[in-house]
Amino acid sequence: MSMAAEKKIRSTGRRKCSIARVVLLPGQGSIQVNEREAKDYFKRETLMIEVEKPLRLTERFDRYHVTALLNGGGLTGQAHALRLGVSRALCVAEPELRGILKKAGLLTRDSRIVERKKYGKAGARKSFQFSKR
Repeated sequence: MSMAAEKKIRSTGRRKCSIARVVLLPGQGSIQVNEREAKDYFKRETLMIEVEKPLRLTERFDRYHVTALLNGGGLTGQAHALRLGVSRALCVAEPELRGILKKAGLLTRDSRIVERKKYGKAGARKSFQFSKR
């Protein structure tokens, strides 16, 4: 482990309305979310796979302990925000991992957000029913 891995590393990840504040510590591969075990917080297996993706991809799962505070949005948005936060923290801890994470697209912030509703329309793009006569 590098010298940077000996101390706390803080990072942030965002997705839609979700914000993840992540603390990466040297440890034995546990992920804690809002003072609960990640497996209890994210009940769907697909979300757990997304959260663990940066650690599994870089083969660092058993080297770090992740603590995160999540708020806003839904579970999927929170899982992706956490994934980005963990990826950014890993880059600070071990800069040589940046290439692997970048190639997998784990360092890119997904900027897609909900389009606002426009006046004179039923939704963001849907119009009210049109009648010729």
